Amino acid sequence: MTSDTNTPTRDPVFRVLDLTARACMTIAGIQLVTLIAIFGWLVFGRYVLNDTPTWVEQAALMLVVWITFLGAAAGVWNRAHLSIDFVREMMPPVFRIPLRWLAVLGVLIFAAYLAWYGWDLAEKTWRRRIPMLAIAEGWRAVPMAVCGVLSVFYSLYHLAMLVRGQDPAEL
Repeated sequence: MTSDTNTPTRDPVFRVLDLTARACMTIAGIQLVTLIAIFGWLVFGRYVLNDTPTWVEQAALMLVVWITFLGAAAGVWNRAHLSIDFVREMMPPVFRIPLRWLAVLGVLIFAAYLAWYGWDLAEKTWRRRIPMLAIAEGWRAVPMAVCGVLSVFYSLYHLAMLVRGQDPAEL
């Protein structure tokens, strides 16, 4: 990213993490369009061809899981996850600064658990097959692990910003 007089130059770690978050949103967007298309096929098949495609429900469930977790990871990077920033930011600095740390640490801990247990769930369900899709059931848990790992990296970067005295909300 080139900088003008108002935009500071971003470090390489920022650029890589920002690129991964953008990739997550792009992939989730493509999956959302795919989800809409397969539901269109479902309606067409059911009401026009009188032959309901049976795989659509399982494919839709898989896509929804991927869309949700990829979007959640990008939300952690963009600090668009569930939080009530305006309450914290209205407080005096003596409360506001520790609450910023607490919020980032809370997300980091949750993300680490999500990565660990998402991977564990994927491993434990890998041998089963999803009906009508003939792929491993573990593919439903992989996005949990991916989201967790990405969110850990994003949170660590946010913590590094706090250590440097910067507010991650100013990304």
